[in-house]
Amino acid sequence: MKNLTLLKLHRKLAPILFLPLLLTTITGIIYRIGNTWFGMPKKYAQIMMTIHEGRFLGKELVPIYVLLNGLGMIGLLGTGIVLSGVFRNQRTQESKAVMNDATK
Repeated sequence: MKNLTLLKLHRKLAPILFLPLLLTTITGIIYRIGNTWFGMPKKYAQIMMTIHEGRFLGKELVPIYVLLNGLGMIGLLGTGIVLSGVFRNQRTQESKAVMNDATK
């Protein structure tokens, strides 16, 4: 895939997935820290886990919410890494070195 196509895909996915991923992340952090460090009451811990797991959507939609959340995260991570050029820079430098050695 060309970088322009990946950029368009990333730009389309990011706004759609922002809120579900933010909710999952924030509630997971609040639950873990609140429960472990501050002894959060069960009532509030249960509310955090309900939001974190997407149970507020109903029993039928929870698997879909979790699946889309996970696939969306993988997609954003993948396109973000490719667009960042982390791998491209190493290959470019190596190919330049090979080309310089070949011309000598």
